[in-house]
Amino acid sequence: MLKHWWQEAVVYQIYPRSFQDSNGDGIGDLQGIIQRLDYLKALGVTVLWLNPIYQSPNDDNGYDISDYTKIMTDFGTMADFEALLQAAHAHGLKLVMDLVVNHTSDEHPWFIESRQSKDNPYRDYYIWRDGQNGQAPNGWQSFFSGPAWTYDAQTAQYYLHLFSKKQPDLNWANQAVRQAIYQMMRGWLDKGIDGFRMDVINMIAKPANIEAATALPRNGEHVHEYLQEMNREVLSNYDLMTVGEMDGTTPAMALQYAGFETHELNMLFQFEHMQIDCDPELGKWRPHQWSLPTLKAIMSKWQVALDGQAWNSLYWNNHDQPRVVSRFGDDRPQYRVLSAKMLGAVLHFLQGTPYIYQGEELGMTNVAFASLDQYRDIETLNAYHALVDSGQVAPAEMMAAIHHSSRDNARTPMQWDDSANAGFTTGTPWLAVNPNYPTINAAMAQADPDSVWHFYQQMNALRRQYPVITYGHYHLLDPDAKTTWCYQRTLDAQRLVVAANFTASPQPVPKAAQTNYRQLLGNYPPTAAQTMRPYEVRVLFNA
Repeated sequence: MLKHWWQEAVVYQIYPRSFQDSNGDGIGDLQGIIQRLDYLKALGVTVLWLNPIYQSPNDDNGYDISDYTKIMTDFGTMADFEALLQAAHAHGLKLVMDLVVNHTSDEHPWFIESRQSKDNPYRDYYIWRDGQNGQAPNGWQSFFSGPAWTYDAQTAQYYLHLFSKKQPDLNWANQAVRQAIYQMMRGWLDKGIDGFRMDVINMIAKPANIEAATALPRNGEHVHEYLQEMNREVLSNYDLMTVGEMDGTTPAMALQYAGFETHELNMLFQFEHMQIDCDPELGKWRPHQWSLPTLKAIMSKWQVALDGQAWNSLYWNNHDQPRVVSRFGDDRPQYRVLSAKMLGAVLHFLQGTPYIYQGEELGMTNVAFASLDQYRDIETLNAYHALVDSGQVAPAEMMAAIHHSSRDNARTPMQWDDSANAGFTTGTPWLAVNPNYPTINAAMAQADPDSVWHFYQQMNALRRQYPVITYGHYHLLDPDAKTTWCYQRTLDAQRLVVAANFTASPQPVPKAAQTNYRQLLGNYPPTAAQTMRPYEVRVLFNA
């Protein structure tokens, strides 16, 4: 296997709006990120991925882009971005940008032109269709509730938007669109950025006969042609890290999208493990109990299928998912730190590139705002009105689901210290800070050698020290165990065993972990006892 720097990377995801405000307007910004580079360097991460910072009306927190070549004024200027890039590189940190090219904002000049007339040169940059019998062209529903088509009276046609109606989908079948996107990508790469995380990139290929389509367009007919063309014309000319956000993918698809020899992307984000607590009908808005054997089976399937042929991206959290310690761990005070460390270790000792979402290294938790008007996320607000106003879900049940599943759980401001607004801003934060910040914050965590932060720092250091952590083969042990996850990693003569108790009660140590290996890392003091303590994790090494 050819080795690449991105396989040995540890990525830290920054949600700029919520990370650090430098000017008191309540919104995180690029200068704020610069102020925190020493913190990130000390943690031991090597790559920073920024959520979108491009010019945007901000209907969907920057995922609706009106100008790909400008910086959103909330975040600063292009000079601020260039200063951040230079400072990150000076710290030995690489910088990856979010690439959002399935759709633009309806305020993008291309779309403003496109909707003028049917013969406008930009008309075919987007997906316009006639209605069918006075209805939308097909029955697709948007990911943000409601129809995926909006009627535009000016030209008496509908345009497609898989997300908000202010996010019209681009027409990738149009070569001029693709070339414009590639030119924009080169512009950022020539500035010196180190790669792209590509938003919903497996949705760019729409079916030719869209009127007859029923299922939403994932992994469409021409998607590999487009990505291979992008690789040929842009990506292959730089030393990059690329990761595609790809809901609805299988390991077999991943081998095509991210195979070492397929010349598309380096890795992808799959969502199988993010759906184990979702309802078949209402998805995350009716969460239900998940099972550890299911989680293990999914993660293990991806580990085995990609080994030696493609590369896994490893994540529990991102800006679209609730906090993992509240979701798969235990955020009660006596177990929060233990379970956050356990979850971190189980993930980081798998094969692949780990992604840490801001605050994960502190064990930040979900927030439970008392009223809907404290939430800001368009998906959350739309879903509340769609499900509650129609009588499908009772208000109290919906608020409980929001407390569990809302994207705003991940977006509350970063908790830096116990001063006002957690040290995030001197102003009024755009989204309220989680009230638990006086006891969960970076200043306390860095001062406490037993904190989640120091545990993550240790994991990052061990990755640089032991190649088996990055490159070792994975083997699941005790697949049917309902309360423990135990697996082995092997590389040449090196053996690593990870055993984790996912419950708040003592459990027998899995047989495979009853070895004379030394403990490389754990969230309790080492013991020879054959009982695993609540949320205990042991990382054992044979040398």
